[in-house]
Amino acid sequence: MTEPALRAVGLSKHYGRRRALADCTLDIPAGRVVGLVGPNGAGKTTLLQLAAGMLRPSAGTIEVLGGRPGSGGAQLARVGFVAQDAPTYAGLSIADHLRFGASANPRWDQAAAEERIAALGLDPSHRAGRLSGGQRAQLALTLAIAKRPELLILDEPVASLDPLARREFLKVLMGFTAEHGASVILSSHLVSDLERVCDYLVVLVGSRVRVAGDVDDLVAGHFRLTGARCDPADLPAGVHVIEESHTERQSTFIVRAGGPPDTFAFTAEQLTLEDLVLAYMSQAASARPMLEPTR
Repeated sequence: MTEPALRAVGLSKHYGRRRALADCTLDIPAGRVVGLVGPNGAGKTTLLQLAAGMLRPSAGTIEVLGGRPGSGGAQLARVGFVAQDAPTYAGLSIADHLRFGASANPRWDQAAAEERIAALGLDPSHRAGRLSGGQRAQLALTLAIAKRPELLILDEPVASLDPLARREFLKVLMGFTAEHGASVILSSHLVSDLERVCDYLVVLVGSRVRVAGDVDDLVAGHFRLTGARCDPADLPAGVHVIEESHTERQSTFIVRAGGPPDTFAFTAEQLTLEDLVLAYMSQAASARPMLEPTR
């Protein structure tokens, strides 16, 4: 049986009295491109840093590719990580970064790294400190991909890229996963980008996993119901309300259900991925109790 890319059970992380991640139970299958979304402060970066071995849990367990994150050289070689600020060494040239990558990673692909640097139009002799923010991000991404990891963890990797560079990176990412069968966990606020490349979705709200699963299954199982004003208790059995809004005469509900609700009182419309994500994110600001996560 194939090991999951990431498995967390009761995973929590606290900084003093502040909760960054709470009771996270998650099982991400291998070979998927996973979109990780949620409002600011939901715990996305904390979860990714735990997966990369940069943090240790306060409670619970986490396994990445069947091993403990950061447990040794062999485990580190299997995971690539690009942090939000795309860290590079300001005093080193691009060529120095590639040489360092080659010396530190047993599966390093020098030809692929050089090819990507050339395609980006970057001069290998230029120091990283003289690059723009977008160019530094591209360099960090090149280093992560050339490492040939089994799991690539990307924390807001396209935030500093212009739309054209973002499209090019996503194209490279899709090519990398298709060629090597690697797993990817990609955190981003840009749902349109995730929709293009991701086949699995995890939504974090309030430091907890609220929904996780195949993108197609999640979209197929969520609906917008519109009809005469009513109470949520009057909805059909098996319909779970994610979000609701009311006017004097009309009610609109975002719901989770096994299929289109069987009711003549409402018009049912399937959600887009962005609508689905926004509905779960809105729970962070509402008084509605959060549902148990779908997996």
